[in-house]
Amino acid sequence: MKILVTGAAGFMGSAFIKLFFEDKFKNIERITILDKLTYAGDIERIRPYIGAKIDFIHGDIADESIVEQAMSKIDVCINYAAETHVDNSITNPDVFYQSNIIGTTVLLNAARKYSISKFIQISTDEVYGAITEGEWDEESSLDPSSPYSASKLSADLIVKSYFKTYELPIVITRSCNNYGPGQNLEKLIPKTFTNALSNKRIPLYGNGSNIREWLYVEDHARATYNALLKGKPGEIYNIGSGIRCTNLELINRILSISGQNSDLIEFVQDRKGHDFRYALNSKKASEFINFSPEINLDEGLNRTLNYYQNLSIDKNEH
Repeated sequence: MKILVTGAAGFMGSAFIKLFFEDKFKNIERITILDKLTYAGDIERIRPYIGAKIDFIHGDIADESIVEQAMSKIDVCINYAAETHVDNSITNPDVFYQSNIIGTTVLLNAARKYSISKFIQISTDEVYGAITEGEWDEESSLDPSSPYSASKLSADLIVKSYFKTYELPIVITRSCNNYGPGQNLEKLIPKTFTNALSNKRIPLYGNGSNIREWLYVEDHARATYNALLKGKPGEIYNIGSGIRCTNLELINRILSISGQNSDLIEFVQDRKGHDFRYALNSKKASEFINFSPEINLDEGLNRTLNYYQNLSIDKNEH
């Protein structure tokens, strides 16, 4: 099986490449990476893996000619490529529409042209909006709050329409918040770790009571592989961990293992359209694609701490 992985120089996509390179994913013969290398895509994440079984194409998923070049030689497409930072979507939504909506449509058209055997769309729990109690399942109502989540939902609906209209074999996964080593510093967990290790103030929206569900990035990569092998065309699978806490609780946990205290926290004005609580029901993924997370929050945070500590040591040595 030959696979096109878009956005694989990004945080989530590169975790998939890493596990493939470590021979954790069987049945994959070769991977082609297509990545635009925006500010969130770092070639260094994947440079060690490019070679015998992994090819790299520098390009935009909204560029039809490049996408057709990449799609013509593969069996399956996994679309990780996306603009993802909610704050950026509030200040500059057009970039999100171009990548997340137009780019996905270009990929789908090429996938249809070359009759690929499966198209995996990587989506987000944010398409559901907020939930005050209970959990979202795959049939829950959809109520995105930001231009980012609205663009991802738009892409989901287009992807689903290609299954209904053209019988393109698609699968959509909707994941909770990912974290782990190497994530862009604009995100909550890496920003908290790097600020804590540098003894800098840590900004926290509102009063910190917003609740999120957290999944270690390599667990998400494993879920993607399971969806590739076992996902039924036309279906959506929530990919969650059941690990939920307030942002304040999470930051205090990071401060504690970093040897700091809560004095570093700086409460700042809340973000516009800030959803209060996310919670995924992942029973369908457990039952039908045999996914269950392997890394608990303590282990995941400690792995992440070790990464940033080693990064600091490397910088100091150079």
